[in-house]
Amino acid sequence: MSTFKAPKGTYDLIPPYSAKYLAVRDAISGPLRLSGYGYVETPGFEDVDLFARGVGESTDIVTKEMYTLTTKGGANLALRPEGTASVLRAALEANLHKAGGLPVKLWYSGSYYRYERPQKGRYRHFSQVGAEAIGAEDPALDAELIILADQAYRTLGLRNFRILLNSLGDQECRPVYREALQTFLRGLDLDEETVRRAEINPLRVLDDKRPEVQKQLAGAPMLRAYLCDACKAYHEEVRALITAAGVTFEDDEKLVRGLDYYTRTTFEFVHDGLGSQSAVGGGGRYDGLSEMIGGPALPSVGWALGVDRTVLALEAEGVELDIPAATSVFAVALGEAKPVLFGLVTELRKSGIAADISYGGKGLKGAMKDANRSGARFAVVAGDRDLAEGVVQLKDMESGEQSPVALAEVAEVLRAKLA
Repeated sequence: MSTFKAPKGTYDLIPPYSAKYLAVRDAISGPLRLSGYGYVETPGFEDVDLFARGVGESTDIVTKEMYTLTTKGGANLALRPEGTASVLRAALEANLHKAGGLPVKLWYSGSYYRYERPQKGRYRHFSQVGAEAIGAEDPALDAELIILADQAYRTLGLRNFRILLNSLGDQECRPVYREALQTFLRGLDLDEETVRRAEINPLRVLDDKRPEVQKQLAGAPMLRAYLCDACKAYHEEVRALITAAGVTFEDDEKLVRGLDYYTRTTFEFVHDGLGSQSAVGGGGRYDGLSEMIGGPALPSVGWALGVDRTVLALEAEGVELDIPAATSVFAVALGEAKPVLFGLVTELRKSGIAADISYGGKGLKGAMKDANRSGARFAVVAGDRDLAEGVVQLKDMESGEQSPVALAEVAEVLRAKLA
C-alpha cells in the first residue's frame, strides 16, 4: 500500500469503473462532433483575474472555492474552476473569431477544481464535457445546444432527468429588475454575507439553497415580469425551437445558475435521483463575457455537463452501459510458444482487435485465470506440441468449447468470429 493517498475530496478513476467515464464522455461529445463543434483543450490553470472578471467576484466560486497559487515569477494563477472563461480566452487569443464565419463552435473535456465541502456528487476535482458557440446571437444556437445535451443523455439511456429553462434578460431590462429585487431584499432579515452579495449581484441571492433564505424569498419580484420585448421574443423563439424538436422542458422563474456572466437564456439539467446535488449539467447565454475579459463584443452560448454526476444518475436509474471488454482475444503461451503467439497478438492489434497475452512465465492454470479476468471472448492456447503440428487451440470463453485451428489461419478465423 502506498504511503500517500488521493487528496481529500478527489478520486482516482481505475478500471473497470473508469470505462463508464470514457463511455459518458464519448456519448456527450458524439452529437457535438456531428454538429460542427471542434475540439479545444486549455491549460489546467489560468490568470486569477480571468475568473474574477468572468465568473464574478461575488460568486462562491471566486470568493471561497478557487484554488490559487503564486508562481516563482510572481504571477497569480488559479486552477480552473470552470471551462467557459478559459475556452473563450483561448478562442480570442487564437483570433478564431477573425478566421472565418461565426459562430466558432468548440467542445472540450477535462478536470476542474473547486474547494468544496466533499460529499457524494460534489468533489474538489471533477470532470466535465462542455460546448461553446461563440460569436452569434441566435435562438437556434441556444436551442441546438439544449437539444444536443438531451440527445447525449438519451443515447446513454438516461430518462429521469428534467430540463429547467429561464431567461435572465439583458443589459436593457435586467438593471430595472435588479433595482426592484434589491429593494425587496433590503427588507429581509439576511446575514451580513448575503446582504453584501445582494448589493453586488442580487440575482445570486435567488440561488441561495438555504431554507431560511428561501422562506423569505416568497413574494420576491420575478425577472420574467421585467423582461423587455426583445428578450421576451428571444426566449419564446428558444422555447418554440426546443418544443419543435420534441424535447420537453420546464419553465423555472427562479433559475439563476451560479455564474455572473449569464444573460438571456439559462438552463439546467437536473436528476431527482441524486438528492441535494441534483444538477447534472447546465449553461446559458453569456453575451457580455468577451468584453469582460478584454475582447470584442461576441455574443455566445454554451453548457457544461458533469461526467461524475452523469455516471451517478445512470447508476441511480440502474442503467448498465454496453461497454465492450477491454480484451477480445487472450493468448496463453506455453513452453517455447511465446514468440509465435506474441507475433499473433501484434498482428491482431494492428488489424484493430483488442488482444493481450499472458506475462510472467505463468503455467496454464495461472494464465487461464488471467484470460478469464480480462473478459476476453476467445483464448488462443499453444505449447511446443501444438506448434510442431502447426496449430493452436482456440477456446470460446463463453461456451467453453475448444478446437484446433491452423496457425496460419487463426488470425483470419478470429477476425471472422469477432465480426
